[in-house]
Amino acid sequence: MTDTVTSPSHLRKVPDLDPTTTAPAATDVPGDKDAPAVAVAVDNPKLPEPGVATEKRKPVLAGWLTSRRDFTATARHAAANLGYASLFHGVRLPVYAGRLTAMAPRGACRFVVTTNRWVWDREAAPLRDHAVRTEDVEEYMRLSRLRAGRVRLRGLVTLVAAVFGLSFALWLYVLAPAYLYAFAAGGVLLLGAGGQQPDAPVVGPAVLKTEIQKLTGSIVLRGLDSIGNTKVSAAIKKGGDMNGMRFTSEIVRDGPGYRADLDLPYGVTPEDIMEARKPLASGLRRKVGCVWPAPDPTEHEGRLVLWVGDKPMNETTKPAWPLAKTGQVDLFKPVVFGNDQRMRDVDVTLMFASVVVGSIPRMGKTFLMRLFLLIAALDPRAEIHAFDFKGTGDFGALEPVCHRYRAGEEDEDIEYVVHALRELKEELRRRAKVIKGLPTSRCPESKVTPALANDKSLGLHPIVAGFDECQVPFEHEEYGKEIEAICTDLVKRGPALGIVALFGTQRPDAKSLPTGISANAVLRFCLKVMGQPANDMVLGTSMYKSGYRATMFSRSDRGICWMAGEGDDPRIVASAFVDAPAAEQIAARARQVREEYGNISGHAIGLGPEKSRGADILTDVLDVVPAAEKAVWCERIAVRLAAHRPEAYEGWKGENVTAALKPWGIKPGQVWGQTDAGEGKNRRGIDRADITAAITRRDADRAAA
Repeated sequence: MTDTVTSPSHLRKVPDLDPTTTAPAATDVPGDKDAPAVAVAVDNPKLPEPGVATEKRKPVLAGWLTSRRDFTATARHAAANLGYASLFHGVRLPVYAGRLTAMAPRGACRFVVTTNRWVWDREAAPLRDHAVRTEDVEEYMRLSRLRAGRVRLRGLVTLVAAVFGLSFALWLYVLAPAYLYAFAAGGVLLLGAGGQQPDAPVVGPAVLKTEIQKLTGSIVLRGLDSIGNTKVSAAIKKGGDMNGMRFTSEIVRDGPGYRADLDLPYGVTPEDIMEARKPLASGLRRKVGCVWPAPDPTEHEGRLVLWVGDKPMNETTKPAWPLAKTGQVDLFKPVVFGNDQRMRDVDVTLMFASVVVGSIPRMGKTFLMRLFLLIAALDPRAEIHAFDFKGTGDFGALEPVCHRYRAGEEDEDIEYVVHALRELKEELRRRAKVIKGLPTSRCPESKVTPALANDKSLGLHPIVAGFDECQVPFEHEEYGKEIEAICTDLVKRGPALGIVALFGTQRPDAKSLPTGISANAVLRFCLKVMGQPANDMVLGTSMYKSGYRATMFSRSDRGICWMAGEGDDPRIVASAFVDAPAAEQIAARARQVREEYGNISGHAIGLGPEKSRGADILTDVLDVVPAAEKAVWCERIAVRLAAHRPEAYEGWKGENVTAALKPWGIKPGQVWGQTDAGEGKNRRGIDRADITAAITRRDADRAAA
């Protein structure tokens, strides 16, 4: 075997070759500098044409005929229009009758004039005049004979109709005068209809339709050319096929809009088109909310699916949420929670994932959080923890099914949440021990399964905890660090143990949404935000550069968000709208199902969390710092606290101690001490005397109160 020569003295310039025929060999013959380059064929002529082909069969019937939901929606739309038109015109019948009666004289005159022209064959008069002017005797005689025959026949028909009409009117007058009046009224209305002005009809349309320009290939290319991408523009000018750009199928109707599938030029991806939605919409002459370019996950990275809706997404009527009236949920399976631009159902699987929802205020963040909690409530096995730190009671409808519930941001509210989180922390440990002790045959993947969740004796049912406006507890001076530590643990270890955590915030930054949570959340929902940092904090790093921009939503796009984590690529979803009264009805239905299952506990039956001792950080620090030590490093205090009371302080570090003591006026300073290796160093620590002084002040204040 020969080695590849890489020395510069053995490199030689190889003439350009046709890539479809030959290519230079990978190696030269060592020592033979004058030998010609060896060329080998790269295209095998024996390969079958045209290569590997895939086939897609078109549906036999239209999509709305095969989908019960779409058929129902189409029939309901047609029936609604028919009913509305009937009511609209029925109310206006007296007005129509009066206006037509007023126009009857004009209609009668038009009828007489038209009948006269018809009887005397006036429409052929120009032809006879032309024959006279050209002195064409033969043509004139032929036209005269034709006119005479027409006049005789039409005159006879008119005479018979007049005699018969008068006789019929006299007969009705004698035998049935009421019918005569009815016929007379009908005649008057007909004459009135004939007397209408063409540009001002008496009876107008009840439903005004706006005609939308049909999407064609030329319009699509015009729109793509307007985005300013040099490769796309060059491919359009050169005809497309030479650069790989082509339509892969005909443009079709797809739901309430048009769909165009095409291959982009080599090196251009759908993300490049998504970044330029506004110029694309301008080129298509549509609103931005109508234009939705997207990749095709079933094809290569250059395939673009361009969907152009008849209306913007926020103006399109969404189908009703399937779970609004009936149905239960299995959290281990996908559940419908919204619709995409084409009004197709979109699923989400809440188990084995943590959720982050972010947006500016008044964009539907809390509604989406409540929707997820309602979905969890419809699984009778699930345990619900709902915490509303906005304090407005947006989660109030869920109280009848909540194991833990709190609304508010006062100190007592935060303390309630801390105790509830400590319970969850202990539950996390217990579940880990239970799963560890199960045989591999029952728990092969060391995580909660539907079978394990159904076994009540194990206590591995799903737990769903929602924190709306989560920045409030994370920034609390006394409990913020502890809450952050527990929530981070829930996000990291909770999904495998059947615990789902939901976090919603209107200020998605590193302070209000800690990195340990945002970096480990699987499902991300970003409604409208104002800038790239907030966008990437919710959806993930570099999502903004990839074209997934929640900044493009307008203030009217409430409930519309980018969803990442469910599927390969982010997608746009409009969540189902469930208002407070509807949420109460769903929660009542969930309560009934839970009563039958036997899962009503905690807040739902009037019980709160057990208050564990742990709020008194001063006493705990004094317990772990003996009187012989005048000053101790904060990091050593954290270790001692974790050993002293692990249920409250596990995972604490020196900065946690500093933050917990700050509200009591205790500031750390430089403390000299010995490391475990016996080396003397200065590190941040506190004086024991400061702790005792803070306790004395606190006790005096309580006594005075």
